[in-house]
Amino acid sequence: MKPIKLFVCPSTKNITDAVLRFCENGKHIVGLIPTRRQVEWNGGYSNNWTTKDFSAYAANLFLERDHAGPGQGYTEDDGYESLSRDCNYFDLIHIDPWKKYPKYKEGLQWTLEMVEFCYDKNPSLKYEIGTEEGIRPFEAIELQRLITDLRARLKPSIFNRLEYVVIQSGTIIEENTNQGSYSPHKLKQMIAVAQANNLLSKEHNGDYLGPILIKEKMKLGLDSVNLGPEFSLIETKTYLDRIAAINNPALFEKFWRLCYDSGRWKRWVNDDFDPDHNKHKLIEVCGHYIFSHPIFISEIKKHFKDIDKQIQTNIIHILESYYNA
Repeated sequence: MKPIKLFVCPSTKNITDAVLRFCENGKHIVGLIPTRRQVEWNGGYSNNWTTKDFSAYAANLFLERDHAGPGQGYTEDDGYESLSRDCNYFDLIHIDPWKKYPKYKEGLQWTLEMVEFCYDKNPSLKYEIGTEEGIRPFEAIELQRLITDLRARLKPSIFNRLEYVVIQSGTIIEENTNQGSYSPHKLKQMIAVAQANNLLSKEHNGDYLGPILIKEKMKLGLDSVNLGPEFSLIETKTYLDRIAAINNPALFEKFWRLCYDSGRWKRWVNDDFDPDHNKHKLIEVCGHYIFSHPIFISEIKKHFKDIDKQIQTNIIHILESYYNA
């Protein structure tokens, strides 16, 4: 498989539509990577899409389930109900039990069993293994151990369906910045592990690094990168700019209240974050969660009839900057 340069989280319909428009001439390929909270078998916060409906809507694109596994949805579950549906609709599945099972032996066992489960459901699926640094740090030697153990315990026909391995080089998203400490040395070590095992390397949380640094990483051998919050922020800022342009404080407060009441901002900020004195920041980290909320649509979006086209154009401009760097 030729590596896909960018994978984008379809956290809103506008992001999905922008990627569809960007790829429609066949010049570029961008993968879509919905998480379980964004798109789920019984509906997610992204356009209220079910897994089936989303896969039909974006059928012309390469689709990967991001972070399939226990504890990755809205409820504490083992992830198998979601996974059983994913096997019917995705090209590739990221097997990620590490949030709930960070201990190596448990994470290995869950990875093994979930890959085998998916293979029994759909032998044509491919897989991504490992996880991002913010969930469970890995060093190169442990990543190699994971691959070695999976090779030893999976049937060759199943192991050969492994396509991507998540590598880490110091990227962690907090608020609207990348708080990690980038290590070119660790990146090269991790890429060497992927290459030695004939796997493609993929880094998560490439947001806010900019196209120049992503290009530098790819010159070092990185195959692919995941982006998500960066594109969500583009859409949120477009709304904030339009609200400011019409000088409507009441509309801003309504936007803030919907975001605040959702509680989704809490995962992106420090413990000392003050929501009452950082209203703009709270909206920026949380706005994309409520774009499908009926109150947002009926009482905020209605003021900006042409905003979807503007948002998609803004997103396409950023996609072009990554591919032209």
